[in-house]
Amino acid sequence: MGVVTLFLGGDVMLGRGVDQILPHPGDPALRETYLHDARDYVGLAEAANGPIPRPVDFRWPWGEALPVLDNAAPDVRVVNLETAVTGDGDFAPDKGIHYRMSPANLPCLAAARPDVCVLANNHVLDFGPRGLCETLDALAEAGLRTAGAGRDAVRARQPAIVPLDAGGRVLVFSFGMPSSGIPEDWAATGQQAGVDVISELSVAAASALADRLRQVRRPGDIAVASVHWGPNWGYDVSRSEVRFAHALVDGGVDIVHGHSSHHPRPLEVYQDRLILYGCGDLVDDYEGIGGYESYRDDLRMLYLVSVEAVTGRLVDARMAPLQARRMRLEHASPEDTEWLRAVLDRHSREFGTRIDGGPDGALTLRPLRMGRRT
Repeated sequence: MGVVTLFLGGDVMLGRGVDQILPHPGDPALRETYLHDARDYVGLAEAANGPIPRPVDFRWPWGEALPVLDNAAPDVRVVNLETAVTGDGDFAPDKGIHYRMSPANLPCLAAARPDVCVLANNHVLDFGPRGLCETLDALAEAGLRTAGAGRDAVRARQPAIVPLDAGGRVLVFSFGMPSSGIPEDWAATGQQAGVDVISELSVAAASALADRLRQVRRPGDIAVASVHWGPNWGYDVSRSEVRFAHALVDGGVDIVHGHSSHHPRPLEVYQDRLILYGCGDLVDDYEGIGGYESYRDDLRMLYLVSVEAVTGRLVDARMAPLQARRMRLEHASPEDTEWLRAVLDRHSREFGTRIDGGPDGALTLRPLRMGRRT
């Protein structure tokens, strides 16, 4: 039986300070209480880890992640794009932080060759419906599939569909929760552009997604539910999150791709399916911002998940630890890799999952129990 490997990435924020070091920086003006110029975030990163050349090439922010991905050669690449791609639109009111990148810097996103950019998050509408529509247009013109946002509710709820070379498809559904900071009035409607917002973690909401999945699924398809949920900090997973993730799997989802937290959260294998409760940040401009050092949000992960092509059952899950330095991803040191392994292992044990280290520096998921779907 064949195997399909997916790269699942956490939050990719190429706006603000990252946008300023790229070849075509946009307007650096911010409306934050902390800083008022996006270039100041570059200064914080430089104060923490050294000078950053400007402009950098489009591959710079991804750094060592790109050869790792090339060597792994995943069949499908999925990331959470947590920024508007626009030079248009107005700052969303009642929001303390706004992210946007210049559309001219989209080659930076394309450098990672994502097959799907999920958009149901709390920053894609930072510059209003007009900014969202420009984001959708820019991504479409770049040939990048999206899910989770659209010009109306129907299009916001449509999955991204990625055909596989060996046959079959990967279906990626994207939706977000208010618990991640998504304003409820950002929800797409019949006449309003927006994101697919699920207001509560209920079995009914999971059943509704299962109904949508059944409408498009074909034999051999692999279904990914990409959900933006939960707080920025903390390893605890609520009972309602667990029940909802399990209900998604019971409804036919093969991988739950959770994100929003600034650091990795626990992993679980339920009914032979992988649940990532939080992938953590991947690319951003957060270096040098103090306050949560104990979580080591400078450490990032690439998740490489292999499943059976026909059944969607988990075969293997590997994680490549990286570190953000000078707004570029580098390989994490052996000491930092062990720290990350130990933390994830400790918090994943209650889910019957252990995290092992490997000789190549990668981490590997080892489930202690893998119940069969009934």
